[in-house]
Amino acid sequence: MNTSVLSFDIEEWYIEKAYFGAKETKYAEYDRLLEELLEKLSSAGLKGTFFCVGKMATYFPQVVRKIDAAGHEIGCHSNIHKWLNKMTYKEAMEDTHAAVDALEQCISKKVLSYRAPAFSIGSSNKWAFEVLAANGITRDASVFPASRDFGGFPEFSKMEPTVVRYNGIEIHEYPIATTKVLGKDMAYSGGGYFRFFPYSFIKKEMKRAPYSMTYFHLGDLLPVVSGVMSKEDYERYFEEPGTKKARYLRYLKFNVGVKGNRKKLFRLLDEMTFCNISEVEKKIDWAVAPAKNI
Repeated sequence: MNTSVLSFDIEEWYIEKAYFGAKETKYAEYDRLLEELLEKLSSAGLKGTFFCVGKMATYFPQVVRKIDAAGHEIGCHSNIHKWLNKMTYKEAMEDTHAAVDALEQCISKKVLSYRAPAFSIGSSNKWAFEVLAANGITRDASVFPASRDFGGFPEFSKMEPTVVRYNGIEIHEYPIATTKVLGKDMAYSGGGYFRFFPYSFIKKEMKRAPYSMTYFHLGDLLPVVSGVMSKEDYERYFEEPGTKKARYLRYLKFNVGVKGNRKKLFRLLDEMTFCNISEVEKKIDWAVAPAKNI
């Protein structure tokens, strides 16, 4: 059975507030985009998992509640959108606890699903699974089983829902699915990859694969090309040297394919069937599902 999971990472309002001036015009733009997206999902009869940063529940609770009221699953996307591989164990524990607590208080429901910013769980910080379990997370969607800018987890190798076992705990992992492109494992169903590859290629791969995981940001749907970040803004946001090369590479990755991306996504929602993580969770017999000790 083909299973395509629909997910979104929601942080734009908070990122604007924390880093880019808290412009009311940007908040209004994100509000409008969210409304369009929720209406589209409703008309298509689809439910997604929306991974929200904890600070969204603190500063923009109306956004989180609006998504929840539309019947979508609220997942956790860290507290302040800092990558887990840039945190210590203690910092990650504090961040995850604060995020889950804020989201649960906001919607008065348990939060069981998690995605690390930039898929920042890999071989160097496998302890993150222990952190998630300690904070009530039972299902994760943070594994990118290929090499990428921020590390990835190529050793994970599995591209299907998998029971992860680490240090006595178990978590149900929903990794990104990849495909071979010129002999290299590459994602295709979300983020910049979705913007880069032709629609026909993406749809073909998703229909062929028994499992795929999408991931979108509202920022991906803005038909506006952003400028090159200043050295200061880059270093404050990414916490790494803001060389000219790094800033221009990030500029290219942020802007490739943005102008037609909203139309591309909405077409996919019309032509494919999706479910959210909580719906998939109920369909899987986890007693016989693939398992991986890490």
